[in-house]
Amino acid sequence: MTASPTLFTGGTIWTGRDETDALLIADGVVVALGDAARQQGNSAVTVDLDGGFLMPSFADGHAHPLYGGLEAVGPAVRPCASVDEIVLAVKQYAAEHPTEEWIVGASYDGSLAPDGLFDARWLDAAVADRPVVLRAWDYHTVWCNSVALERAGITADTPQPVLGEIPRRADGSPLGTLREWGATDLVMNVMPPRDEGVRVAALGTAADYYLARGVTWVQDAWVEPADVATYAEAARQGALRIRFNLALYADPRHFDTQIDQFAEQRALIDAAASPLLTAQTVKFFADGVVENETGALLAPYCAGLHSHSDNLGMRNWEGDSLAQAARRVDDLGLQIHIHAIGDAAVRQALDAIEYVVAQNGPRDRRPVIAHCQLIDDADLDRFAALG
Repeated sequence: MTASPTLFTGGTIWTGRDETDALLIADGVVVALGDAARQQGNSAVTVDLDGGFLMPSFADGHAHPLYGGLEAVGPAVRPCASVDEIVLAVKQYAAEHPTEEWIVGASYDGSLAPDGLFDARWLDAAVADRPVVLRAWDYHTVWCNSVALERAGITADTPQPVLGEIPRRADGSPLGTLREWGATDLVMNVMPPRDEGVRVAALGTAADYYLARGVTWVQDAWVEPADVATYAEAARQGALRIRFNLALYADPRHFDTQIDQFAEQRALIDAAASPLLTAQTVKFFADGVVENETGALLAPYCAGLHSHSDNLGMRNWEGDSLAQAARRVDDLGLQIHIHAIGDAAVRQALDAIEYVVAQNGPRDRRPVIAHCQLIDDADLDRFAALG
């Protein structure tokens, strides 16, 4: 059903470039401004702004709406201000959900324990007979109880994974904290999948949050294959209430396989045939995060939480592999979106984009480097030069 033309008058209207005092919408599109809007809108439904202010809605270019929506389903650990409060929240949730096989939640404050190291035994005090898995608020760290470690097969004999770390006690046993994908995936890969209805509902929870704040377009900046399926299912159900663009996760361990899967995932989105859903971006992680000293730096960390990589953090893509992968993504016409926290990662991301431009030529590609918490002075001018 086509909505009636609507004329907004009687206030200040900001178009994103300048101000006007009248705006006409027809079939969901702004068709006229100012005097032209009034002249063409004689028969339109009129909305009197009564001296108010009308502006375009907001867009969030880097968010995790599905994961954020799922946080509302598990234990309420985000507001907790101490380890004891987290343990209590988990204990209460487990008591209220006695049939839930796995207790899964996020996003706890990783600074509440020294060096961000959380012990499985603390969670054992809350739930000893079921696996508990909590993501830290950086989503680069997981804290789990002893049952979860056992289900994942993580023991004193488990070697340190590629692109990850398993902190250990003095006797060599795993502590309960897992850092970065190589370690966290050991647990995530044995967890049963969430019910798809719960996941679709989580997108509704995220939409409620955004719409209340005037946000109508969101880019999900970390989308796994299972997440693509959830978005497509939500689109088929007509459950999407804001616009989403998906940034498909590029894993350096499996990229050669993924590059073919990106086309399949985009076809799944296209088949859903929703004007509210696109998948035009690929997300790279150049490094980790500063909080657990996996953000890649040009100079060593002071604290020295890790014994690997000369205390310079963790680079996920070695040598020129990030540049080569970014070029292949650009060949597909997809947008490049790179997570880079440390100054070494930022430089690597800039080098990758510079390589893409040199190899594929200039176009309106609008590459993104997200976060950029530390930038070497020598790299500042490169951002503008590379667009």
